[in-house]
Formats: sequence, C-alpha cells, structure tokens
Amino acid sequence: MPFRIFGGSVHYFRVPREYWEDRMLKMKACGLNTLTTYVPWNLHERDRGKFDFSRNLDLRAFLSLAAQNGLWVILRPGPYICSEWDLGGLPSWLLQDPEMQLRTTYKGFTEAVDAYFDHLMPIVVPLQYKKGGPIIAVQVENEYGSYAKDPNYMAYVKTALLNRGIVEMLMTSDNKNGLSYGLVEGALATVNFQKLEPGLLKHLDSVQRDQPKMVMEYWTGWFDNWGGPHYVFDADEMVNTVASVLKLGASINLYMFHGGTNFGFMNGALEADEYKSDVTSYDYDAVLTEAGDYTSKFFKLRQLFSMVIGQPLPLPPVIESKASYGAILLHQYISLWDVIPPLLQPIKSEFPINMENLHLNDSSGQSYGYVLYEVVIFGGGHLHSRNHVRDRAQVFVNTMYVGELDYNTVELSLPEGQGFRQLRLLVENRGRVNYGLALNEQRKGLIGDVFLNNTPLRNFKIYSLELKAAFMKSLQHVSGWSAVPDYFVGPAFFRGRLWIEHQPQDTFLKLQGWEKGVVFVNGQNLGRYWKIGPQETLYLPGPWLRKGSNEIVIFEERTAGRIIQSVDIPYLGRTQYVD
Repeated sequence: MPFRIFGGSVHYFRVPREYWEDRMLKMKACGLNTLTTYVPWNLHERDRGKFDFSRNLDLRAFLSLAAQNGLWVILRPGPYICSEWDLGGLPSWLLQDPEMQLRTTYKGFTEAVDAYFDHLMPIVVPLQYKKGGPIIAVQVENEYGSYAKDPNYMAYVKTALLNRGIVEMLMTSDNKNGLSYGLVEGALATVNFQKLEPGLLKHLDSVQRDQPKMVMEYWTGWFDNWGGPHYVFDADEMVNTVASVLKLGASINLYMFHGGTNFGFMNGALEADEYKSDVTSYDYDAVLTEAGDYTSKFFKLRQLFSMVIGQPLPLPPVIESKASYGAILLHQYISLWDVIPPLLQPIKSEFPINMENLHLNDSSGQSYGYVLYEVVIFGGGHLHSRNHVRDRAQVFVNTMYVGELDYNTVELSLPEGQGFRQLRLLVENRGRVNYGLALNEQRKGLIGDVFLNNTPLRNFKIYSLELKAAFMKSLQHVSGWSAVPDYFVGPAFFRGRLWIEHQPQDTFLKLQGWEKGVVFVNGQNLGRYWKIGPQETLYLPGPWLRKGSNEIVIFEERTAGRIIQSVDIPYLGRTQYVD
C-alpha cells in the first residue's frame, strides 16, 4: 500500500520524560504519523564502557510510548548526530587519543562505535516494524556528504547496523551540496533544506532513480548563538513550502516539530568564520515552543495536513498553564576560592593538560564544565595564550580579576607585585563544535602552553569543575556559606529557595542583573545564561519542581544580582527573520 511519511522530530533527551506523551499527542493532533529522533551517544556512554538508558534516557520507553500513541518511528542512531549538540553527540573521551579521526574507519573510532552499538542495538532491534514495533526506518550516520573524509566509512556504519539485526529500510540524509557524497548502496537518499529551490527534488531523482522522495529535515526555524539574534522563520512561508513538498508527492519530516532544551552543558557550537556557541534554549522557532505550547505554525500545519489526509484529526490537548512565582532571593553565597580546598583535589602536572586528558572519571577524562589552572608566578608582565584557550578563560592573580582570554583576546598585562603569587585561569568549555570539518580539533581547557614574558608556564595545579550532581550535593554541606554582601564579584556559588504551595507548574527564570553562569534547581542543571543574550529566560519544567521548598543554586562567573525572577512567559531575545 502507498504510505507517506508525515514526520516530526522530537528528541527525548531534550524534553522531560513526564512530557514525552504530551508532545506525541500534539504530533497526532497536527496530522503527523511518524516521530523522528536522534540518539545521543555522549549521554548514553558518558564514561567509556558505562552505559545509561535509564530515566530521561530510557529510549525503549520513549519508542514504546510512540507506538502506544499510534506513531511510527524513524530512528537516527548516528553515531554522529550533529543536532546543535556537543561534538554532534560523540563522546569527548574519544579525543583523548591525539591521533583520533572521528567519523572515519580509524580503528580507535570504529572500536568505540562497535562497543556502543553492541549496547544500543539490542534495545532497538526488537522495536522494529518486522518484529511488531514502531521503527519503520533507520538512518545511516548523518549528513556525511558534508564531511566525506573516508570513502569506506558509510559502508562500515551500514554494515555495523545490519550485522546487529537492523532489518528495516535504511536512509541517508544530506543537504543539497552533500547529497551525492553521502550516499551508500542499499540506503534511500533523503534531502534536508528550508527553502525549496527549483529542481531540488529533481536533483534527488538524478542521484537515485525511481525511488520514493523524502525530505528528512524540513527546517521549521533555526537555532541561536550567544551574542546573536533569536531567529524566526515566517509561518506562512513554512506552510506554503510544506504544501509544495506534499504536492510533489514527497514524504516530509519537520525538523524540529518540538525543539526542547539543551539542558546542562550539552549545547553545540558553530565554527564558520569564528567560534560561536549555541544558547541553552532549543526552541528553534519550531511548531511547538520550547515548553511545548502551540504556535501559529501548529494550527496552519494542522489545517494543511487535515486537508491532505481528508479526515478529521484528534483534538489538540489542552495547554498546561505556566506559573509566575515572582522574585526569588539568593541570600547566601560562597566564593569559588573557598570551595576548592575542602571539595577538590588538584591534579599536579608540569605542563597544562586539556580537559579530556585529565585523569578522572575512570580514565574517561572531563567532558564538560570548567577547569581551573593554577601556577605560581614571580612578578608580572605580558601573558600570552598563543590561542591555546578553549574557549574562554577568566584570569586572576591570587583572587584579583585581571581580564579574560579567548579566541579574540590572546594577551593580557599582569600587574607587578611582590614575591610569589598564584596565577589562576578559570577556563570554560562553552560547547564543542557539532558541524563541519573541525571535529577532531575540539579538545577543551588549555590545549597548549601559555607564556609569561615569552617563557612557557610550568608546574600546574589543575582542578576539575564539572559541576556534576555529587559535587553540587557536597557543596550544600560545605562550611563557609554566608550572607551576600552589597557588592560582590565572582566566581561564586549563590543559593536560595523557591517555596511552592500547590502543584508545581512550568516556569521561566529571568536572570536580570546577573552576568554569566549556570543555574541548578533541585540538583538539575538547567543550562547556561549570559547577559549578552539573545536568551534571557531559562525554561524550568514543572516536573523538576516539588511542592514546598525548592533549592536554587547559581554558579556566577562575575557579577551577581540579588534576586532572580520566576515568570510565566519566556523571552528568547530580539528576533530576526531567517534569510
């Protein structure tokens, strides 16, 4: 029977588990029949050899729920997923090998992929259509035509899937320019775009004759970078393009139907002319908002799909109301310098060591967060990074802030002083690039020597600040928390409480007066904020709150406010239409 895929992308790892079903019901109400999801290797195998498919990463539960709600599934297991996600979903411990060649048949890479697929595939194989499950297609890698460093690689990934029991239709997915380089025999080629250029689907035909046509990623909006605008894509233009694709008889998948959030430190980055990291929100100006609410795009698409399908669609679920809990006072703080001695053990090294190669986490290194490098200096002078800072370092002499080093600023003057002093570089990994040819160069922290008066610094004490759950828990019990003074400069941790009388609801935290940092609520890392914008509110899902007391901890790098606001409307920044 002829079957057309009307799909939408929703990523289980970007949406609280409690809301998975809500998003699926909204897909059905929009007229979609297929859910498409990536699988993020770097969450399922954070440390080498330790696999996690529990709680919000319970892929089996997510796919089974899709089936219960009458949705087919296109699974995109990578291993590389792009997706504006740190290193395109590849675990950072792969970069411990100085010779690593990601996304190739390099032995160190394929051995790691094989071990991961050995754990992943037994979960998804029983959920294929031929075995009574919802998975109707599986994508081989992702946009490999735009990377194309190894002509044998796509065949390797295809074989890795087939050998582990994948029997459904295989697909590849590429933009127009990468289309002919990303093919692999036995897989249906599909195309990704936002604007339907004349002849684009004919071009797909020229690459593969007499095959069904599919748009794997029809981009419903776009993602945002820190320091840029909040991108939006016109709803009418979007719906008209979808209508044109459907008129041509093609199948389509909306990327994204619902974007969700890059919680924690998981955002990716772009490196075109310069390095730009992605914001925490993955709202994407998609069909549903970051918090799962309807947009005009939803109702216009619902109208279109109901006409194409020719029968009434299920009613859209009622919207959950959002809460405005008002001002929350952050009444206590503790300086980072007071946290280090009781909680952190230094790694001692003659030379600087990048984050991934620090001897931590059962030799898997450090993946995310911050690293503090301390070294004793005598006198001041000219500090030069030789562009070895990834991605941004705050520089202190003892506890005095003297400036920042990043891609644009590579030198600073250090004030003269008496005797020996501590030079401290607090380096933030702002997110690894997830697309393009620079994936092998995504090591973070200090990736080489830093020079003072043309002499390389030696004999470091290195502290890992991953801000993981266990650290955040022990932080609560450390002595030294005190009342916040009238004026204070970070880096420091601040804490306060949000009291909720009734059943908690979704809300948004506004950090006006704060400069740059990370917010934790009841131990959950909501993600980064930064006053340069565009994003001004962080999404706080209701299921992560509890009735009664909720603990809020903020790690602020520089200038702290006294309060944060809980508001019921998000503000993602000044908008700019996608060209």
